Amino acid sequence: MKVFIGVLALAVAIAHAAPASQNEAEAPIVQQVSDIQPDGSFSYAFETGNGIKVEDQGTIKLVRVPKTDDTGRTIGEDEVPVSVQTGSFQYTAPDGQVYTLKYIADENGFQPQADHLPVAPSA
Repeated sequence: MKVFIGVLALAVAIAHAAPASQNEAEAPIVQQVSDIQPDGSFSYAFETGNGIKVEDQGTIKLVRVPKTDDTGRTIGEDEVPVSVQTGSFQYTAPDGQVYTLKYIADENGFQPQADHLPVAPSA
């Protein structure tokens, strides 16, 4: 669920960065690659004529989680498959500033990193 929310946040960010004018909204794809493997791993990247660049790679990894009975008592561990995605996107804002965001989305949720993102104050 956390990965879904992270990918949804990424999609909203890209949509928000989309240009307002009709001509810019029709920017051509100038480069595109995609690779999907039988084990569930994948990678893709594309670049548009207006400077948007996106890269994403994904794998499946097994993560140990506590196994509980009906009362909530821990009775061992299970291994569950977790989707892990890493990537980045870049776009030019209307003011001409180029923004780049790198991220990882895994069992710990969506973790973006970018110079323009706010940072929580240290305790």
